[in-house]
Amino acid sequence: MDLYKPLIALLAIVNPIGAIPFFIHFTSGFTRQQRQRTVRVAALSTFIVIAVSALAGLKIIEFFGISLASFQVGGGLLLLMSALQMLNAQPAEVRKDDLADGGDKADAGASIAIVPLTIPLLTGPAAISTMIIYADKTRHWWQLGVLVLYGVVIGAAVWVAFSLSGRIARALGKTGINVMTRLMGLLLAALSVEVMSDGLVKLFPILAVGAH
Repeated sequence: MDLYKPLIALLAIVNPIGAIPFFIHFTSGFTRQQRQRTVRVAALSTFIVIAVSALAGLKIIEFFGISLASFQVGGGLLLLMSALQMLNAQPAEVRKDDLADGGDKADAGASIAIVPLTIPLLTGPAAISTMIIYADKTRHWWQLGVLVLYGVVIGAAVWVAFSLSGRIARALGKTGINVMTRLMGLLLAALSVEVMSDGLVKLFPILAVGAH
């Protein structure tokens, strides 16, 4: 397993920089203490979702009788859909209904840190499926530990981005954030094609023969 690929994919999908405008919107009426708590809960929740997906995701899909190859193709499609959204400067996994719900819950304190900030804005189906796919490629316990460590890295990135949200938004501006989101989307599109191709080769071995 190429250890750097899961981290690159996660950074592209989670895209904390691209989520900053939504964080600012949801916490606009918060006190400083409420905003800081929301940052902590969002970072911790992001780590938990990624870690659980890496450690138990395979067992969950096995329980439902889903083959990993099928999951790779489906997960790859989700990644590609997320990438297309990001290429249009829209954060991956976000839906208008979720944003509306988040706005209605603005007075609920840190609860919005979980829904919609963590799920589905930061760690939706694409992030979860990515961790499951890469967890299957691990061959040693320490590689699985690295995936969990990546969860820590992503959680820390979310904490830093949201903590500095005001400064980052002023520095980059709306145009800068849109450019960053599009660049991450382009990178994610390339990774999604690779994930889908791996799954298709497993489902249809004749494709591997044709490639040679």
